[in-house]
Amino acid sequence: MGLLILMLVFGLLVVVGMPVAFAMGIAAASAFWFEGFPMLITFQRATAGVSVFSLLAIPFFVFAGEIMLHGGIAKRLVKLAAALVGHLKGGLAMVNIFSSMLFGGISGSAVADISALGSLLIPVMKERGYRPDFAVNVTVTSSIAGIVIPPSHNMIIFAVAAGGGISISKLFLAGVIPGILMCVSLAIAAYILSIKHNYPAEPFPGWREVGRTAMDAIPGFITAVIIVGGTLSGVFTVTESGAFGALYALLLTKFYYRSLTWNAFVLAVTGAVRTTAMVMILIAFASSFAYLLALYQVPTKLSDLLVSISDNPIVILMMINVILLLLGMIMDMAALILICTPIFLPIAKGLGMDPTQFGIMMLVNLGLGLCTPPVGTCLFVGCAVGRIKIEQALKSIWPFYLAILVALILVTYVPAVSLWLPSLLG
Repeated sequence: MGLLILMLVFGLLVVVGMPVAFAMGIAAASAFWFEGFPMLITFQRATAGVSVFSLLAIPFFVFAGEIMLHGGIAKRLVKLAAALVGHLKGGLAMVNIFSSMLFGGISGSAVADISALGSLLIPVMKERGYRPDFAVNVTVTSSIAGIVIPPSHNMIIFAVAAGGGISISKLFLAGVIPGILMCVSLAIAAYILSIKHNYPAEPFPGWREVGRTAMDAIPGFITAVIIVGGTLSGVFTVTESGAFGALYALLLTKFYYRSLTWNAFVLAVTGAVRTTAMVMILIAFASSFAYLLALYQVPTKLSDLLVSISDNPIVILMMINVILLLLGMIMDMAALILICTPIFLPIAKGLGMDPTQFGIMMLVNLGLGLCTPPVGTCLFVGCAVGRIKIEQALKSIWPFYLAILVALILVTYVPAVSLWLPSLLG
């Protein structure tokens, strides 16, 4: 009965439009009250959920991304991408995807990717004869590369939700190949559509221009090198890497590029504070919610249910992916990581899947949810930037969905896709 109250209260509050974090907190408090536990437990579990040292890296990661977003790094990355791949058929689509791969590795945020690159590239693509829905769909689907390519604060959230026993450094390494694979799949889909609709290619600017734009963009890449390299080498902890990365980004955009104005700095700080507050509140109340799920033995019961349907690991993993895809259509990504990891990770481990591989599978899966209605944040932002209706984008987005699904299937069923690089580098 307690589990029914927990899920019923949570479901009703989400349906009426309450933020997921508060819905989880109120649902947990209701279940604790029904069971006769002191109400203080709700807040004790919430406090314990955010009292994790590695979570201190999140505000630094977010702040570094915001500084890069408002400090002019995106424009330099677009110029580099245009010089490298703009001469291909549908060149601006390739530039869009390649820029997302580069910027995602710095900002770690899909929404930041769309805001920065979409506002630059979508209007240009329209002027060059690309259909508005095509321009928006390329921008939206390629933006989720920032979730998988390190550094990504969602990887830290997953590590915390998994109980803290998963190496964040290993997660960083595991996300590189799947992120590149996702972008390559999207580029193939965009290339085929560009041939079909006869979209133009841009003139090749010459290797001198490629070298010039690369030299201009390299200082921005050092931010990711500091964060990821510092963590992988063991020189810094994840938190220290994030702090040094944020400091470097601030100094770079202010004194080297001289593109960070006071107003842009205020926007970066405001955005970082807002995002960090949302994530921390989610983690806090999700901790209370997950405690009750464990108390009611939800992971064990769900595992028994899936095994009763089929004992084939391939089928069980497919069912987990379908469940995550459906949930990703109606809930925020961070909340789903916090709720679903304690439920599905034990099942995946029981099938012999490496926890790191499961984490990357979940990130790719839920990233696709950011591009799907009714709660597809990236889709909404992309359509707003491109000034088109969501219905218009959805009519032609399916080739890009298929491209991401190909990457998801490979990550799910080919362990080497996510585990080869971590094993290679120890």
